[in-house]
This record gives sequence, C-alpha cells and structure tokens, in this order.
Amino acid sequence: MGEASGERPDHVVGVGPWQGPWPLDDDGELDARFDPELLRDGDRRNVEDRFRYWRHDAIVRHLDESRHDFHVAVENWEHDFNIGSVIRTANAFNAKAFHIVGRRRWNRRGAMVTDRYQHEMHHPSVDDLLMWAATAGPADAAGNATRIPVYAIDNVAGSVPLETFDLPRHCVLLFGQEGPGVSAEALEKADIVLDIAQFGSTRSINAGAAAAVTMHAWIRRHVFGQRIGE
Repeated sequence: MGEASGERPDHVVGVGPWQGPWPLDDDGELDARFDPELLRDGDRRNVEDRFRYWRHDAIVRHLDESRHDFHVAVENWEHDFNIGSVIRTANAFNAKAFHIVGRRRWNRRGAMVTDRYQHEMHHPSVDDLLMWAATAGPADAAGNATRIPVYAIDNVAGSVPLETFDLPRHCVLLFGQEGPGVSAEALEKADIVLDIAQFGSTRSINAGAAAAVTMHAWIRRHVFGQRIGE
C-alpha cells in the first residue's frame, strides 16, 4: 500500500493523499474498494488504518463478512449522550447490529460517525424489541427461525453476576440510560438481568463503560474461548 506524504503529527487524524501508483485490480482499473477522492485528498475519517482510502460501502461489506452474533440495544427515552458511546463500542467489537428502543432520533455525537458502519434498527417499545427477537435467531433443524434471548444490564436486586454467567453466542445485550438505568418494563420482560461486579462506593458505572465491559465478556467467551471457570 502507498503511504501518506509528510509526517503525521500525533494530533492529526488520518493520512494525507496517496503517494505512488494508485491501487489497481487485475484488469488495471482502480481497485473497487478505494475511493478516488480519498486517494487524491487524504483520509481523515475515524477508521482503522487497514481501511484507509476505502469507500464507505466497501468497509461495511468487509465488516459484514465477520460480524459477531450479539446485538446491542439501547433504550432512548431522554436523548442520553452516552448512547453514542455505547454504539461506538458496538462498532469496535463488530456487533451484528445495534437497536434503538424508544425515540427514533438519538444523540449521535458520542458515536463519532461509527454508526455509519453498522446496521441500525429502531423499536418504538420494549415489546417491539422482544417481538423482533422472537424470530431473529438462526434457523433450527426444521428451518424455523429461533428466538434470541434479551439480557438487560443493570445492578438491581435479583440480578445475576455477569462474571459467572455464560453468555450464549446469539443474544441481545440491552442497556439503559445514564442515571435511571434500564427501564422497569425492560427489567421485567428481559430474559435475565445481569450486573457487573463493583467494589467502590459509587452506585453504578457509566453506561458506556458498562456496555464495553459486557461486550468484552462476550468477546472473551466466543472469540477467545474463555469459558466460565477457566
């Protein structure tokens, strides 16, 4: 791959214009993954270096080939800024899709444009999310769609420790908002409510941090094969 021109100071995001011959395919045409404008002007987007100069749709197609089998859902009743942070983490771990429950419009600033590289679904209510999950799983032996369990994440009475719970491959991880947490309806209707162990004085950790811990628990289990008790 060609290199950007000049030095890249730490505070500058991305790379400058492509240096050297442009990347071509076997027919001598510009490789379809690459965007000629980005090659000409430089790429300052919030993407990994392996995706520099790639077209947006090419990046999405590449991610689709390896998306993980967990979904991330966030309740959106108060336009919480932390929703963007949750979605950004879902992108980092290449979640299958992210779901917004409640208001369709959500605060995207914290996502830093990473939502453009994922698949977004909207559900007006918790019941709508559960209805979707009822037939969103992989097909069974008879060819029928199966159900995906929905797990709410909140440290409330009766919740189960995330650290000792074996997350299945196919699931929906449901997060609430900063402050109120997961809604009472979601806590009641979720398959299980999971909590994250805490050892300090605060009642709860930031919603974005809780999402990152939970998604990484799934990654450790299903990408690195670390089962509970290992």
